[in-house]
Amino acid sequence: MKQAAALLVCAVLLLGVSAHARKKADQYCELSFLVLSEETGKPVRNAAVVLHDVKKNGKQGRSGFELKTDGDGKASYPGVPFGKLRVQVIQSGFQTFGDDFTIDQPAQEITIKLKRPQKQYSIYDK
Repeated sequence: MKQAAALLVCAVLLLGVSAHARKKADQYCELSFLVLSEETGKPVRNAAVVLHDVKKNGKQGRSGFELKTDGDGKASYPGVPFGKLRVQVIQSGFQTFGDDFTIDQPAQEITIKLKRPQKQYSIYDK
């Protein structure tokens, strides 16, 4: 009888831990982006903001989605699950931006400053 009670207590504890882990995994963020020109500080419109989840081994997940910035350089997406997120920002006339972010708040804003392309160097230049 004592063994059955102990097993029942263990099962309840395991279910509680499992439910807590599931609840944490089901947390979502309303994620906002502000994309600016580093040189001028002005908003960059029509920039592609590409989002990919990052697995525990650091590799990029297969699925992802793309947002476009508006005239104010803003883009947002509600419902981004908590965890690691790889963000790339692509716009003609700017260097491509890429970095990983930890999403762990119900609302989060990320400001990205895009750089202009740098001069290419050659060993043949004098």
